[in-house]
Amino acid sequence: MVKRLKPVHTVERMSKVDTAWLRMDSSSNLMMILGVWIIRPKVSYQAVCARIEERLLKYPRFSQRVQLDATGASWVTDTDFRITRHVVREKLPASAKQNPQQALQTRLGELAIQPLDMRHPLWEFRLIEHYDGGSVLLVRIHHCIADGLALIAVTQSLVDGGAEPPPHKHRAQAESPWAAAEDWMSHTLIEPLTVAAVKALDAAGDGAAQAFGALGDPRHALEMLVEKGFTKGMSGSADMAKLAYQVLRDGAALALMPDDSATRLKGQPGQAKRVAWCQPMPLDEVRAVGKALQCSINDVLLACVAGAIGQYLRGHGDPIVGKEIRAMVPVNLRPMSEAYKLGNQFGLAPVVLPIGLDNPVERVFEVRKRMGELKGSMQPLLAFALLAVAGVLIKPVQDAMLNLFSKKTTAVMTNVPGPREKLQFCGSTLEQTLFWVPQSGTVGLGVSILSYGGGVQFGIISDTTLCPNPQAIIDHFAPEFDRLSWLTLMLPWGKE
Repeated sequence: MVKRLKPVHTVERMSKVDTAWLRMDSSSNLMMILGVWIIRPKVSYQAVCARIEERLLKYPRFSQRVQLDATGASWVTDTDFRITRHVVREKLPASAKQNPQQALQTRLGELAIQPLDMRHPLWEFRLIEHYDGGSVLLVRIHHCIADGLALIAVTQSLVDGGAEPPPHKHRAQAESPWAAAEDWMSHTLIEPLTVAAVKALDAAGDGAAQAFGALGDPRHALEMLVEKGFTKGMSGSADMAKLAYQVLRDGAALALMPDDSATRLKGQPGQAKRVAWCQPMPLDEVRAVGKALQCSINDVLLACVAGAIGQYLRGHGDPIVGKEIRAMVPVNLRPMSEAYKLGNQFGLAPVVLPIGLDNPVERVFEVRKRMGELKGSMQPLLAFALLAVAGVLIKPVQDAMLNLFSKKTTAVMTNVPGPREKLQFCGSTLEQTLFWVPQSGTVGLGVSILSYGGGVQFGIISDTTLCPNPQAIIDHFAPEFDRLSWLTLMLPWGKE
């Protein structure tokens, strides 16, 4: 084991956004990010403990527990930290030899509803040393620690040759909420990663921080920001009016979204989860179809998701012609170079999936159109601000506010590009990596799309009351892509 110095007791106030995620836990949906690594050949428990202790604890957050109080929460050093509490051995039942993947999926579903121990840091790794010719590492991390992008940065530090986080520098508490907002905005203006964030921030210019104040009273907020100098750099009142209009337009669109189409995937969730995934599809084939149709890889993948869900509902006798469902998609609002700081800095964009369109090519073009309409929207920025507001509200009010979004949403969906080459972990190859972000409120379906090592994988986590067999959705992904590929090849290329 790695020899560690006695931890120094520290107390750090939790951000309002992270506090909102902490308080979103419910009996139906725990706010945990769930992941699985399939590794070959097998790795030993001792080696995994040593690697995680050596690398992960260089991020101070992973040695801190949560301390609640009347006004929120703080990060407090766990002076009783033990690596063996957070990295534990796991065994699948003897019957798993018949179908190891199914047994693994069942275990992940059980862990998805098992709360983490609030007396200690809110994360754990579970190692199955012997699994199908290798090992499996199961990962559970509470969302209040970090968002998906930040955890990818953490993942990169755990693999062989992984980069360490920059030296930790203590920062004084911000003097005011606006100081924190300015600091956050300065980073998002430097190196935002997603198209939606780039477009939104470009449209707003240096005054993008005004979106926070405009949520309440746009006119008063803009006047106040002028007095404080936050609008410095804007060309004049025309830019301010444009920003105010955009905030009001996108804020209204976010608040007034109609409830989602009624399907068997919506309703009151229970307290059990199931997890499923498919084998990787060649990413080059997805890219080729996208290029032929002049669509992005993302458009192609989202269209396959819509098709698979549509086929699942149709197979259960549900009418889906003309129906659409909405998925909330996380949008990164920080530069990758800042991901090591952990915490949550992302917004949510509502993506409408045309599940009622049976023609795969038509569906791709409709998805492309919908994604184009989101570009330039400030909705992800406003969603981030709403989470910040939620973090200062009492829990019943926070729950009521966030449940409004649950009524308008069927799924939470992530699409994360991973490394093109397979990574090494403790001398072995990380063959497959999947993860699922949590669903909040009454949302009962989570879809993850992850490209890694030249392939792309789909994974689903579902509430068993609403979707008892998510594998039935997963099994439609490959056929939907095959249909799209064949129709693309059959198009009259080269003709007017």
